Amino acid sequence: MKVTSLVRSFRLAETFTISRGSRTEAEVVEVTIEDGIAVGRGECVPYARYGETLESVQAQIAGLPESFDRTELQGLLPAGAARNAVDCALWDLEAKRADEPVWQLAGLSTPGPEITAYTLSLAEPAAMEAKARQHAHRPLLKIKLGGEGDMARLEAVRRGAPDARIIVDANEGWTAEAYAELAPALVRLGVEMVEQPFPAGDDGALAEIERVLPVCADESCHDRQSLAGLRGKYDMVNIKLDKTGGLTEALELRHAARAEGYSVMVGCMVGSSLAMAPAVLVAQGAAVTDLDGPLLLAEDRDPPLAFDEAGVHPAPRALWG
Repeated sequence: MKVTSLVRSFRLAETFTISRGSRTEAEVVEVTIEDGIAVGRGECVPYARYGETLESVQAQIAGLPESFDRTELQGLLPAGAARNAVDCALWDLEAKRADEPVWQLAGLSTPGPEITAYTLSLAEPAAMEAKARQHAHRPLLKIKLGGEGDMARLEAVRRGAPDARIIVDANEGWTAEAYAELAPALVRLGVEMVEQPFPAGDDGALAEIERVLPVCADESCHDRQSLAGLRGKYDMVNIKLDKTGGLTEALELRHAARAEGYSVMVGCMVGSSLAMAPAVLVAQGAAVTDLDGPLLLAEDRDPPLAFDEAGVHPAPRALWG
């Protein structure tokens, strides 16, 4: 079995900003696995917030043994971007060898399209209002917040998109005091959910304050082992394959989270359609789907995922799975 990785860069349609910084391109690691019969591919997005770099992820992949399967992989690499790309490439390889789609191999129901959020990056209120107006036709908008002036940004987005459903993502950027001030406005403006308002590891206040709308764990939830630390603080978990370390653990986390009473959100880093393709399977029936990475790109894979009024569609076999 031959495992190789390379770095690819995809230009963004416009600068993307969150509370931790801005970017103009998506840099991803693509993994290819060949076994002499078929070729499988996967993609991951290393994330500096978790101590990952393009170089560190490629080094992890290069250190894998010559032969292993998906079950063995779970113990060879920790949950994270490197394992995600390899795990998804193994699923793709298995599907191509068996000439069956991944959803069948995984024992899942036939997948269909899922309405996805469209993300408005952090900007000044006037710019966010203009973007909200431009995308007001979309059924679900995700608003990046996490700094001074968030109240004005919320008001501006609602003016720009009066009928859209709205969720917000603070990316760990709020204090308990800021949340207490903003919470009434979130409810008044019809916001349906707030994602990761406080820093992971410093979110204990969520167990003490009234959660007037659902709160979703993102940076605080990586895999099944994270669930024990969320009790009493969160109502929803955001499953991202770059955090879980691949489709294998993502499906297990989805099952475990629902069994413990959490609603499920399926999200993504900013990557190409190859990264989103396996996540579409996890997103089936999710309370919130946020797989808009390809919509933020100026260029994508060929063939790409299809997005239309029904949402993001399952991947064509030529792309993945």
